Amino acid sequence: MTVRILIADDHAVIREALRGLISQRQEWQLCGEARNGREAVELAKSLRPDIVVLDLSMPELNGLEATRQIRKLLPKAEILAFTMHDTEDLVSQVIAAGARGYLLKSDAMAHLGHAIEALAQHKPFFAPAVSQIMLDAVAGSAEEGGAGEIERETLTPREREIIQLLAEGKNNKTISAALGLSVTTVQTHRAAIMRKLDIKSIAELVRYAVRNKIIDP
Repeated sequence: MTVRILIADDHAVIREALRGLISQRQEWQLCGEARNGREAVELAKSLRPDIVVLDLSMPELNGLEATRQIRKLLPKAEILAFTMHDTEDLVSQVIAAGARGYLLKSDAMAHLGHAIEALAQHKPFFAPAVSQIMLDAVAGSAEEGGAGEIERETLTPREREIIQLLAEGKNNKTISAALGLSVTTVQTHRAAIMRKLDIKSIAELVRYAVRNKIIDP
């Protein structure tokens, strides 16, 4: 059975490399390419791929938010998070968002085929380094007896979108046009974000976005 694959990465050279790897398998079909997270969501909605290979660090809408939205639109589609980052917190967030695959870009040549094969059968796939991070996290949690659980953020999906756009330097008018909201609604979301995060300036918001891998530094 043909496996339809959508790839999303803001770097043309990465998309080209993925295109080349995917073309080596006759049973795989590259059905679309996206350059940012928002485009990935729109293409997923229209093309309905079986698997989405999704960079986590993209402009306009990061891969984490794109994962949440694609999983909501296409519950049966599998997401392969494709990234240079492998922190325990990010791995946890990606899994919670609904991705069942996690591949480091440095491992693409060796493991992309295995990742797609696993996800095509609706089986999870995690790169060896990521599996070790998950095991260490479970072991650490067991040793602590479940104490020290980090409080989950209370931001809404829309607020997380707006955080990224603000951190990328977009103003209220530009954000309202991008999201189809009124400027007043954007201002309301912006005020709620500042209150929830207890920050007073855009500079602080940018630091928050970088620290939480919403944007790249």
